[in-house]
Amino acid sequence: MAVKRKVAVIGAGSWGTALAMVLADKEMDVTLWARNPECAAEINEQRTNHKYLPGIRVPENLTATSDLEEAVAGKEFLIMAVPSQAVRSVIKQMAPLVDTRAIVINTAKGLERETGLRLSQVMVEELPAELKRRVAVLSGPSHAEEVSRRLPTAVVATAVEEAVAYEVQDLFMAPYFRVYTHPDIIGVELGGALKNVIALCTGISDGLGYGDNSKAALMTRGMREIARLGVAMGAELSTFAGLAGMGDLVVTCTSMHSRNRRAGIQLGQGKKLSQILEEMGMVVEGIKTTEVAYRLAQEKNVEMPITEQAYQVIYKGQDPREGVGNLMLRDKTEEWK
Repeated sequence: MAVKRKVAVIGAGSWGTALAMVLADKEMDVTLWARNPECAAEINEQRTNHKYLPGIRVPENLTATSDLEEAVAGKEFLIMAVPSQAVRSVIKQMAPLVDTRAIVINTAKGLERETGLRLSQVMVEELPAELKRRVAVLSGPSHAEEVSRRLPTAVVATAVEEAVAYEVQDLFMAPYFRVYTHPDIIGVELGGALKNVIALCTGISDGLGYGDNSKAALMTRGMREIARLGVAMGAELSTFAGLAGMGDLVVTCTSMHSRNRRAGIQLGQGKKLSQILEEMGMVVEGIKTTEVAYRLAQEKNVEMPITEQAYQVIYKGQDPREGVGNLMLRDKTEEWK
């Protein structure tokens, strides 16, 4: 009988729970860490995580805990599924507990607000020397609600070390969860983070009552500016045509599973951002990413007009219709510029 891989998923939100379910389905030894003890108790006793995945039953062979040391100690793979702005604080707590032979995999999609760093860079800064080249990223078009229902999904695994990406691929490959490897960790992370900004904008467009033409323009031009910033930060242009680029953009801009799109719709309808976030009760990654992307565009001298208007709406109180007007009346140019 094959030895069970020992895995911890850090973060029991919708995505962390869904990924833990994939691994539990593969008969692995899976521990799911929940910050909230009540959440861990619900998973263990009722086999549900109602707040994040209502109506979904959690496999019996998945164990939850709110004790971080219990979750981390002795694990071969550690999967980070906490919100992007919590990655540094959680990985700092974990660092002394992690087996130096482990692989640490980030699945959050964002950029650190204070530094503008990609999340794998944040993890590398906080982990011991032996683990700095054992950091990987899993990203792509993957709503937790659908993965938890075992609907076919395809994502990418990437790492600085190619062999590490292959190990992550083997870890997650399942009949309903296909994993491709990818050599461009910069592009994969930036695609996953920046598409949330465009999803907010397509949501705003829907909330304003605009149509499919508007959404198609935002998505296509949005991908153009994501790619411009990505290349300026060292990514490969072709990455943004793949799963972690256009694939993730499409799914996030068009689905009501997307918190970013839902938040954008309500912004377009005139709701205050504070009220939207309070009512959702979950992190909307694109809000903080908009601020970081706006700052990076200025630092890198990259033109990102959609991101700039999103920043004005979210952080400066600009009326969304004014933002649309600013985009439509920009100086004329060629499409590929």
